[in-house]
Amino acid sequence: MSDVHTSTTSPDDEASIAAAAAAMPTSPIEEVRKKKGIGVMGWISAGWLILVVGAAALADILPLNDPAAEVADKRLAPFQPGGPLLGADANGRDLLARAIYGARMSLLIAFFAVMIGFVIGGFLGLLAGYFRNWAGNALVSVFDILLAIPQLVLALSLVSVLKGSPEPVEPGQSEPFKLPVSLILIIALGIVSIPLLARITRASTLSWSQREFVMAARAQGATHMRILFREVLPNVLPAMVSIALLGMAIAIVAEGGLAILGASVDPPQATWGTMIATGQSELQQAPFIVWIPVFAVFATAASLNYLGDVMRDRFDVRESAL
Repeated sequence: MSDVHTSTTSPDDEASIAAAAAAMPTSPIEEVRKKKGIGVMGWISAGWLILVVGAAALADILPLNDPAAEVADKRLAPFQPGGPLLGADANGRDLLARAIYGARMSLLIAFFAVMIGFVIGGFLGLLAGYFRNWAGNALVSVFDILLAIPQLVLALSLVSVLKGSPEPVEPGQSEPFKLPVSLILIIALGIVSIPLLARITRASTLSWSQREFVMAARAQGATHMRILFREVLPNVLPAMVSIALLGMAIAIVAEGGLAILGASVDPPQATWGTMIATGQSELQQAPFIVWIPVFAVFATAASLNYLGDVMRDRFDVRESAL
């Protein structure tokens, strides 16, 4: 006759097991799913960005006036019968058309500038955070030096160097090749954005490169590049995208600052910054000429900043859940 052993669990033990199960960390995906939605302000921000990007992309097929042509009385106030919807500037140009075409140029400059920082700064940040040797420390020192320089001053200096000084062209000689001013702005603002994105990427890489799954991959003989791009990078990307949205907002504002200093695109090409710069002299007589691009810059920068914070909150999983 064999003995039958049965295990009994007291109510106290069952309560302890249930409490321990409830305290067990959930997976990062489950943690993200538990997050709340983006909220009313998030939807307003997303709606504004969709409106601005859509209008800028479809500007050529929208029923808009030529942004460089005089189509109305000078300094025409908004919502006047028979005039442009948002009025006209000091040269009689349609402010709505200039704001939409200016949005296209401002967004393109900001996007491609941040992409330079995203790719180059992100890669350097990954290397600096993963390889904790003299090379990583040297990269960090370079990032610190670039961040110590005022960003607007650095951008202005880079634009001045890339544009060069105008040289007289003798008769019969062709003009020397010069980069388009918009491309110069992209390069200058892209260089400025590199250290910011690199530092954020490095800080996130420092944390993720010490996780158990990275150590397991290292123990299995995975190469450094495989670990960086297959294990670390997917977890670092949310922080990079979040700071990239903030970087776009900063780039839009920086372009406005450069325009006020006379270092943006040449007229009659429009950006929000050049609209603000050319409207400075009209602040007393027709302040709406400046208010319109200022509101566009403010709303777009605030929307990008808010959505960046939302993305960080949704994907920045708590330490206890990892």
